[in-house]
Amino acid sequence: MNRPTTTLTLDDSALRRAAGLGVAGNFAGHLEQAGEAADFVDVKAQANRPKGVFPFYLPGASTDVPTRLQVYPTSVQTITPPPSDQANLQIEPEVGLWCELHYSPDRGVLKVVPLGFGAFNDCSWRNPAANKISEKKNWGANSQGFASDQLFVLDDFTEQGMLSQVRLASFLRRDGVLHPYGEDAPVAGYGTLYADLLDWLVERLQQQGDGGPLEDVGAMLEAAGCPDHAVVAIGATRYLPFGETTFLKPGDEAVVAVYDPREADAAALRAALSDPAWTGAPWVSLLRQQVSAG
Repeated sequence: MNRPTTTLTLDDSALRRAAGLGVAGNFAGHLEQAGEAADFVDVKAQANRPKGVFPFYLPGASTDVPTRLQVYPTSVQTITPPPSDQANLQIEPEVGLWCELHYSPDRGVLKVVPLGFGAFNDCSWRNPAANKISEKKNWGANSQGFASDQLFVLDDFTEQGMLSQVRLASFLRRDGVLHPYGEDAPVAGYGTLYADLLDWLVERLQQQGDGGPLEDVGAMLEAAGCPDHAVVAIGATRYLPFGETTFLKPGDEAVVAVYDPREADAAALRAALSDPAWTGAPWVSLLRQQVSAG
């Protein structure tokens, strides 16, 4: 199996033309830790399957798409908190897939084709007033994070491909101290992955309606002009006790890393990150975001 290297870079214009989608409940235990399991009590989902798909960005200026979702939210270096004294934000470490979307004139999204992957921070506002999960993800510019300058090329989205080897880790640097935030987890630990995930995405984008915390994302994509690419964040891992109880504050640094342990193990990654100036290596897709004062 070839060693992955971070050779794919996306420019800002490509990302602004692409949709932003997320998968809810794809890693066992995360929704419970995040206090969001109750939101999905009435959502009917197959056992051991994600709860649904949600939008965090839709390009264009359609009146059929909520205005809040037309604000480009993704940054490679900054998190800007919402204008609220009670803005409890948590890192949500995920793998983000860079995908092509193919459509059918009468069925909507017909095929999702992953082209690359990297570190994604599906940063979440634990907002008790939010009715839709997307309201907790896009509150304006610099809400989300994607290592779009350090992506791995993905040419084999199967159990034999590189995703079966890499791991996902996250950290919070506060007052100069680096704290592990989420579990260091194998990407292969996602509940739904590979062809199964792609089939599930197509089915949800064709069939998911508006109800509870979810929205009719397929209709939203059509209203947005059927964007031909999307960033798909495939689910957040479980938190460590520190991450479960610690919210972000100005001056913090949120770190998400997707890395190849065959090149550098967890201890080597953490040792490298102990240097605040370290910007990565070919064996890691590294996202580092400073939390601003808002």
